[in-house]
Amino acid sequence: MLTKLGQKFTDGFTKYMPSAYVFALILTLLTGIFALLFTESKPIQVLEGWYNGFWNLLSFGMQIVLIIITAYCIAQSPLVKKGIDQLAKWIKTPTQVYLIIIALGSLLSLISFGMVVVTAILGRELALRIKGIHYPFLVACVYFSFNGWVCGLSSSIALLLNTENNFLIESGVLNDTISTSYSLGSGLNLAMIVLFVVVAPILIWLLIPKSFEGKELKDLQTTLDDEENTVKAEALSYKLPFKAVSDALNNAGWLQISVALLGVIYIVYHFATKGFDLNFNIMIFIFLIVGMLLHITPMRYSIAMKRASSNISGILFQYPFYAGIMGIMMASGLGEKISNVLVSIATPESYAFISYLTGGVINFAIPSAGGEFAVIGPSIINMVQELGANLSHTEVTAMIARASMSVAYGESLSNLLQPFFLLIVFPVMGKGIKIQARDVVGYLFIPFVVLFVIQSLMVSYVQL
Repeated sequence: MLTKLGQKFTDGFTKYMPSAYVFALILTLLTGIFALLFTESKPIQVLEGWYNGFWNLLSFGMQIVLIIITAYCIAQSPLVKKGIDQLAKWIKTPTQVYLIIIALGSLLSLISFGMVVVTAILGRELALRIKGIHYPFLVACVYFSFNGWVCGLSSSIALLLNTENNFLIESGVLNDTISTSYSLGSGLNLAMIVLFVVVAPILIWLLIPKSFEGKELKDLQTTLDDEENTVKAEALSYKLPFKAVSDALNNAGWLQISVALLGVIYIVYHFATKGFDLNFNIMIFIFLIVGMLLHITPMRYSIAMKRASSNISGILFQYPFYAGIMGIMMASGLGEKISNVLVSIATPESYAFISYLTGGVINFAIPSAGGEFAVIGPSIINMVQELGANLSHTEVTAMIARASMSVAYGESLSNLLQPFFLLIVFPVMGKGIKIQARDVVGYLFIPFVVLFVIQSLMVSYVQL
């Protein structure tokens, strides 16, 4: 029954949901219209906010591009391909693939949401080796698996609250930092981890499509995979028919390994002096250095990076549009106005759910946890402080942590219906095939509804 229902939703999304780019264009117009209707902003202010916002995600966009291509570059190395071949010997059925991808992806996402690229690479490679995999459903599994990142080490809102002199402290909204023991280490967050790692695979198992006809990776391919010709073979094809200094340097393993070893020294130094500080920049650097070590020569590494960079256009031109939407929300005050309306109806019993709902709603226009919390965080925290006026400092701190994490959970869940972060998965899983957001999101609608109900109850009733 669930499988049939899931297929109906998938058919509906296929029929009505536009591409991620068209989604961004429609959302741009709607956000601009709402800003003019519900705030005192003038048209030129909205336009200025849109233009200025366009450039706010350039750094983030570049980080996403680099983490995709450096991780994909590693996957093209002979050592990793052999490892995946060995893993594939133990995985015999499509069902095993779906469940392993969900469980492993959820665990990797607890390290960093950027690890979804690793999950995507594994998913694609298994789809190449195991018959009978419904590929759009597998893409949905990969995308679903990273939903739990807000519970892990890269949870931006939890880390922000524990950062010295953060913008909330500097603006007087908070007096001091809030330890991650109240957020990431809470009973509520641990229960959320169980939800993603244990319950989510069961939910996905119930939704596995009965038929895969016409939906395997080979059925969707529009171009031949250039990786059929190995990186090593292509590197050899560039050699001149006679000895040349240029060839010697291009294929000098000692040169690349020497530089890579310097990188290894810094990585060791970084973690020795800063603890387990795993941010985007150090992750990209680790992937970069590991790729250099695995491919050995400059020529092989250059070829692998060229191949890895062939499908990132969606990020390069679509992220600025989403950043522009964020700019409109912030410049016009529309985001704050929406959060204030929701906050105004909150009670001591409902404040966590209101925070959760606010995070989910605002995420459609500001698909960045940090950017979203910059807009609605002060309103959420002020709401909690007013509700807890007669409570102890410890109790209010716990309430702020619950409300803030509820925003994070809501923001993350609504990503299932918001194609922004699908742009991280598609450069890997969509390479050389015909697939769009509408082919994937339909499979995520039932998980979205189920998790919305469960998480709403959890943020409201599970003790910290």
